[in-house]
Amino acid sequence: MSRFDAVLFDAGGVLVLPDPTVLGPLLAYYGGDPSIETHRRAHYAAMKAKSDVAADESSWDDYNRAYVTAVGVASADGDEAVAVLGRTRYHATWRWPIPESRATLDRLADAGMPMGVVSNASGQIEAMLARHTCQVGAGDHVEMRVIVDSLVVGVAKPDPTIFDHALPAFAEFDRARIAYVGDSVTMDVGAASAAGLHPILLDPYDDHAGAPFERIRSLDELVDGLG
Repeated sequence: MSRFDAVLFDAGGVLVLPDPTVLGPLLAYYGGDPSIETHRRAHYAAMKAKSDVAADESSWDDYNRAYVTAVGVASADGDEAVAVLGRTRYHATWRWPIPESRATLDRLADAGMPMGVVSNASGQIEAMLARHTCQVGAGDHVEMRVIVDSLVVGVAKPDPTIFDHALPAFAEFDRARIAYVGDSVTMDVGAASAAGLHPILLDPYDDHAGAPFERIRSLDELVDGLG
C-alpha cells in the first residue's frame, strides 16, 4: 500500500521559483552570481532565514536579505540590493518551473496518485501553472483535482482553514493520509499539521537537518518512498 492516498503541493519553492532569469541579471549589478543554480540555492537559504524568525506571509525582509547574501552581493551594496529585490520579486515573477518537480508530477500521475495545489498567492497561480505544469482536470499538463489560491479563497497559510477549500475534492480520504509538500516551516509544515494532514518539507540543501518533521531533498524521494 502507498503511504498516502493523495498529495497536495505548495506552488512557490515546490513547483516554481522566483524567476532566476530575471533576478540573476538584476542582482549581478551588485556583484551577485547570476547563475540559475546559485539563485535556486538562494531561495531555500532565504526561506530558512524566513522560517527561523517565524516571519508571516506579509514579511519578506529576512528572505530578501538572506537571498542577496546567498548570491554573493557585497555587504556594502546589501541594503540597496535588498530594496531592489523587494520591489522586483513579486507575485508575477514566481513563475520559473522547477524541472525535476515537473517530471515527478508526471510520475505521480502515471501512478494514479490524486493531486492538488494549495498556495499562498495573489490570484495568478492557477493561470501561471497552466502554462507549463498543471491544471484542474484534463489538459495539456498534469491533472490536478483542485488548485487553491489564497487570494481567491480569502484565507492564507498558516491559517489551516485554507485546506478546507481543497479537501472536499479528496473527501474519500482520511486527512492523515494526505501529504502536503511545502518549503516553509511556518507556512506549510505548521498549517498542514494544524489541518491534520501529513506535512513534508522540501529541503533540497538539508538546511533543516534534525528537524522534527519529515523532509525530502526532491519530489523524487516522495515518489520513491510512497510504496
